Amino acid sequence: MSEAAAAWDPQTERFLAHLEYERGVSVHTLRAYTRDIGRFCDYLERGVAAFAAEAESESPPPPRFEPLARATKNDIRAFLAHLQTNGASARTVMRKLASIRAAYRYFVRMGDLETNPAESVRSPKQSADLPDSLSIPEVTALIEAPDASDALGKRDRAVLETLYSSGVRAAELAGLLISDVDLVGGTMRVLGKRRKERIAYLGRPALAALTEYLRARAELNNPRHERLFVNWRGGPLTTRSIQRIIERYAAAVLPGRRDVSPHTLRHTFATHMLDAGADLRVVQELLGHESLSSTQIYTHVSVERLKEVYRHAHPHA
Repeated sequence: MSEAAAAWDPQTERFLAHLEYERGVSVHTLRAYTRDIGRFCDYLERGVAAFAAEAESESPPPPRFEPLARATKNDIRAFLAHLQTNGASARTVMRKLASIRAAYRYFVRMGDLETNPAESVRSPKQSADLPDSLSIPEVTALIEAPDASDALGKRDRAVLETLYSSGVRAAELAGLLISDVDLVGGTMRVLGKRRKERIAYLGRPALAALTEYLRARAELNNPRHERLFVNWRGGPLTTRSIQRIIERYAAAVLPGRRDVSPHTLRHTFATHMLDAGADLRVVQELLGHESLSSTQIYTHVSVERLKEVYRHAHPHA
């Protein structure tokens, strides 16, 4: 466990091991917890005067139990306020507070601490930003952008079709095995967050693209493993590589759209499903959301689109 191994004391090592092995968080989530708590510890030890507003991409020192053990509720509030003052979004501050709360809950439960100073700290209010999604012509242009005359083009077309057809996350797509895909039944077995398994569905265009890609997969350096999507060397395709594929084709065919990502296709999948009359709970299951509240934001997207159509179509709008 690389992230946990970087910790400097047994308490934080046990906490990170708990996240990885008992709660089953992804490598990405484990890194986020480690980074967030480490940044809080850095703040506690250096104080406001010395603590710079560092970029999120920079790695803080690993989390340490000793500064966490002596921190107070006011220290946590001051840390969050400092982040907001230096331009952190409400979403970023909420994520860091969630990481800190999780650590303190664990330490109290294990008997390392008697009280949880983060328990009564309120989360900052977050603006209800609507997720960005593509129109049907835009997503069609994006999916048709790859040149499917070679193996890499066939792979890229299959990646795009699968993301839009199923609504899976990039990490879920990267983790797919060949045996997870049922081309006859049009389904995929997906391992989501907290190792929760669900079934995702594939439409006819996605099935056709996957079939073409699988026929050409051996041309990519004859892969010797079962991971579905591979790079040009035959190794497993990473989440970051999937991100780059989306960015490259979006820059080519959607120059007016910024920040098009795999998650944009996930948002587009959900929005188009609801616009076509799908039940919210069905979309929740397809997305793998544990809580319906995570899916309800897409109802706002549909309402906004209804308002837009009304304003443009009704003579007295």
